[in-house]
Amino acid sequence: EDEIILFEREMKEFWTKLKSIYGTEQINQTLALRDSCKESIKALSEKWSKKLKEGDMMIDKIQEYSDEILQQNQRISENQEHLTEVKSNLNQEEEQKQALTDSIQELKEELMKRKEIISSKNKAAKERVERLCKSKVLFEERLGLEIRRIHNEQLQFIFRHIDHKDPDKPFVFTLSINEQGDYEVTSCTPPLDCIAEFQLKVRETNNFSAFVANIRKAFTALSYK
Repeated sequence: EDEIILFEREMKEFWTKLKSIYGTEQINQTLALRDSCKESIKALSEKWSKKLKEGDMMIDKIQEYSDEILQQNQRISENQEHLTEVKSNLNQEEEQKQALTDSIQELKEELMKRKEIISSKNKAAKERVERLCKSKVLFEERLGLEIRRIHNEQLQFIFRHIDHKDPDKPFVFTLSINEQGDYEVTSCTPPLDCIAEFQLKVRETNNFSAFVANIRKAFTALSYK
């Protein structure tokens, strides 16, 4: 626009000079040429002004698209991070689930082993009790021994004919089979200092008859003191 104003000023000056030199016809031709030039410049200015506005609108639109693409890329990045986190959590949960499954399986196997051990020990304990009961008659006849089954699956051994002063005086010890399947003396009347030694020996040799015989001997020796 400034250039147009300057151009118009120069045209006026030029027209003033030309008017003083040439005649009316030349002036009118020149004036027509000037008007034609002005119209061309005006049309060209409008054309380029429109182009510039369209260019500005295009730039704004491109910037808008760029901002939108940037936001979309940011959302995609956030979604990708969230997806990665979800996958990591799923992997951790799967690992924990597998570890828990393995632990449960190990516990089941351990429980089965313990059940088998307990069943085996119970079976052995019952067999021992049955053997002891079968030996009852033999002990009663040869050693003056009475065997009673009392509470908690314990056996009470009552010796008589030991004290020559009082043949009916009872010498008693109580026997059980502990959780390990070993013989265990739970009481002894009168008490014997060697009972722990006898108990250890019968666990090593599993010779129960010798164990009972040794206790009777110990009771007999005690009665002479």
